[in-house]
Amino acid sequence: MTSRRGFLKQGGIALFGVGLMGGIPAFLAEAAASGNKIINPFQRRKIMVTIFQRGAMDGLMAVTPFTDENLKKARPTLFMTAAQGGKTKPLIDLDGRFGLHPSMAAFEPLFREKRLGIVHGIGSPNNTRSHFDAQDYMEAGTPFNKGTASGWLNRAVGLLGHEAATPFQAVSLTSSMPRSFYGDNPSVSISNLQDFDIQMGGNKNAANMAAKSFEDLYGQATSSLLKETGKESFDAVKMLQKNDVRNYRPAAGVAYPNTALGNSLKQIAQLIKMDVGLEIAFAESGGWDTHFNQGTENGPFARNVADLSNSIVAFWSDISQYQDDVTLMTMTEFGRTVAQNGTGGTDHGRASCNFILGNDVNGGLVHGDMKPLIKENLEDGRDLAVTTDFRAVFSEVADKHLKINNDKKLFPDWKGEKIGVMKA
Repeated sequence: MTSRRGFLKQGGIALFGVGLMGGIPAFLAEAAASGNKIINPFQRRKIMVTIFQRGAMDGLMAVTPFTDENLKKARPTLFMTAAQGGKTKPLIDLDGRFGLHPSMAAFEPLFREKRLGIVHGIGSPNNTRSHFDAQDYMEAGTPFNKGTASGWLNRAVGLLGHEAATPFQAVSLTSSMPRSFYGDNPSVSISNLQDFDIQMGGNKNAANMAAKSFEDLYGQATSSLLKETGKESFDAVKMLQKNDVRNYRPAAGVAYPNTALGNSLKQIAQLIKMDVGLEIAFAESGGWDTHFNQGTENGPFARNVADLSNSIVAFWSDISQYQDDVTLMTMTEFGRTVAQNGTGGTDHGRASCNFILGNDVNGGLVHGDMKPLIKENLEDGRDLAVTTDFRAVFSEVADKHLKINNDKKLFPDWKGEKIGVMKA
């Protein structure tokens, strides 16, 4: 007999976009309407939100060690200072050494409130400068093993200590399933809640099952199994339907950027506020590969960091009543070269920085070990050295916030130390 967990993993409650242009199929709506009231059977749990910045963010421009004269010499037209009265808008002085890019001003209050932490010098121990390989290693969580079948977030789902009550335990707001969610544990990717275009993950036969109709999927299950899993799932479907996702209104005063990331975080906020059992969420931001005309206070980099910070702050304000339950973390595959190139940009480097936001974060600090940017301290004589393995931060956030205390399974090849980015 198929187990409840097995049914979930086989996609019995996965929701596909095929044939859903007119909304939820009638047979699902009828099954969901078995009672007169919407019952929320999902225990409120902690939620971890992750954002992948694809393309490799220049951490030295996002959070600049502005007192380092070596960086100033290496970037004659890209260097920014915290001093007032210069040619460009000044950096936001965080601690006398590091300055936040002025387009990220939305982050400053959260940093001062000690809810936003920054890790500098973070990256992968694998020194590849290939976007594809570096992203793959980071999302798999095994930087020296290309053969890892699962992603680290999928393994995190399996280590939560309880089965999924709904299809919405692990959700990626992307058009396709990210590498982070590959694996045997159930997860879904949702390109847009309004279109209800959902793809199923955590299933080796997902491609074949995607072609099947809902009736076919449920036809494979026994009636007893449906009784066990169906009500919780249909309750979640009914919640999406009843909450009128097409006309969602954020909290008063909250305005999300009209961007891909802003829209993704708005939909994650919807799922959180609807209490549909979300525990791990994923979103992504592109355009960080700044090889030319990177700009300083204006330009593509400034636009990207403005979108990142403004989207995150809008999300954080929108979920004000849930902030104790949510921690958000960013990641990027690697950083950029210390020196600018001949086209006003930066090339593929090594270490970058990331941002962690939450009430359980050891915030108001720039964590990590960044040495002066003299040549002998640079990796390969050109790059900011990786002094913090990304797994040290990812595991600490997951351990402290989600109470996952099995680093051996979460990151099989890692035996390092955590750095104190989360409160004890």
